[in-house]
Amino acid sequence: MASFLAHNQIRRRRGERGTAMVEFTLTMSLIIVPIFFGLIVTGLSLVLANQVTEVCRDTGHIFAYNVVDFSQTASQLLVTNQLAQGLNMTPTGGNGVIYLSQMTYVDATACTSAGLQANSTQCPNINQTVVIKRLTIGNTSTKASTFAPAITPSIISSSGDISSANYLTDTSVQAPAFANLISLSAGQYAYVSEMFLNPPTFGLWALFDTNTVTARSVF
Repeated sequence: MASFLAHNQIRRRRGERGTAMVEFTLTMSLIIVPIFFGLIVTGLSLVLANQVTEVCRDTGHIFAYNVVDFSQTASQLLVTNQLAQGLNMTPTGGNGVIYLSQMTYVDATACTSAGLQANSTQCPNINQTVVIKRLTIGNTSTKASTFAPAITPSIISSSGDISSANYLTDTSVQAPAFANLISLSAGQYAYVSEMFLNPPTFGLWALFDTNTVTARSVF
């Protein structure tokens, strides 16, 4: 009898150990598997963010040094097909957009040199930081530029230039957000590259309800 009870106790302990092992395995699976996939998603998201930053910086650098005319489709294809390879961008569409802007500051001398009185009536953009050149590569519906997001389309030439007659008087070129970032003086210029990309829905950005990867470079 005692031997039978002892045998049952041994079997019960073995069964309990087996049950505990199964429970432990299931619990660890519920913890480790999500962590594993989370690490993969995080890694892919960081790689994507790094690529967007590099594309934005390299394109802005080329724009600032004026070594390539980005108003030409062939030049835009160099960006979308090479620098931004794999990001699903085209010169006028796709999942992202790059805004290239040249900024300057309008002082009284700029107004009078154009034959305008140095006041806000004749020279509405006096004492303002303005965009004097704007080029876009990609899908502009992705996101608007942070700086002068709604420039009057008709004042932008085919080469992206905005004439002094327009950047002195058309208030749509004003870029107060840039003035808060960097203060320019009369005669100074800044070149800005902004990039916005809608990444895959599995990225980290979707978790924060802001499914857009952004980057900015100033030269």
